[in-house]
Amino acid sequence: MPELLIEHGGVSLAAETAGWGPPVVLLHGLTATRRYVVMGSKALERSNHNVIAYDARGHGRSSPAPDARSYGYEELGEDLVAVLDELEIERAVVAGASMGAHTALWLALHRPDRVAALVVITPGYDPAAVEDGDRLARWDALSEGLRDRGVEGFLEAYGEPRVPEAWRETVIGAIRQRMALHEHPEAVADALKVVPRSRPFGELEELSDIPAPTVVIASADEPDPEHPQALAQAYAEAIPGARLIADRPGRSPLAWQGSQLSKVIASAAGDAFG
Repeated sequence: MPELLIEHGGVSLAAETAGWGPPVVLLHGLTATRRYVVMGSKALERSNHNVIAYDARGHGRSSPAPDARSYGYEELGEDLVAVLDELEIERAVVAGASMGAHTALWLALHRPDRVAALVVITPGYDPAAVEDGDRLARWDALSEGLRDRGVEGFLEAYGEPRVPEAWRETVIGAIRQRMALHEHPEAVADALKVVPRSRPFGELEELSDIPAPTVVIASADEPDPEHPQALAQAYAEAIPGARLIADRPGRSPLAWQGSQLSKVIASAAGDAFG
């Protein structure tokens, strides 16, 4: 499908659309690209949905922010509004993973009129831990590793994945694959410093203001310790009427299965648009 460039705030956002029907916007996580929400699956567009995906500022084929500090959730959220405006979409189902999940929640809190439904995939923002020094030091080390030595420097700073041995090769391969897709790795290094310090909202209690129907998808801690299952459960408990979907023990995470994840998103779109 042809790539679109959407201009906003001094940034060119590389986007694509496919299919016809209820609009679904896909938002990826920090260091990922637009491919890494439904992992390249075409199931949504084939099931009569208008799928919109774009690379966040500084990621993939999108240009860097004009200021190295401009990667916070307010900027990411305003980018999302700009994409909806450019494509003349009044309301959409917004499905986001990790950073993308928090961007979707920012939109639901600040512009609830633009959100038909939410699919919050593996959230990782914990208001209680956002200022933890050890946590921020690790993100800074990843940033400097990427800036100094590229993908290999990032992997060196990342270290041995904190997952069972059966998952390690998969995790390392996925990191190497997605990190190679960035045209501006120095911009991703900037984002690695800013995003972990940014707050999409204050306390979890604020999520009680979200009116949109919401599904929260939690990964088990063994394959994905960066996104604690208990945190996803807390999100689901805070958002009125939210439905929690958790992985079955020993199974590959739903968040890694594009076709299965697409079914959950399609169901949310069906409930929202009828």
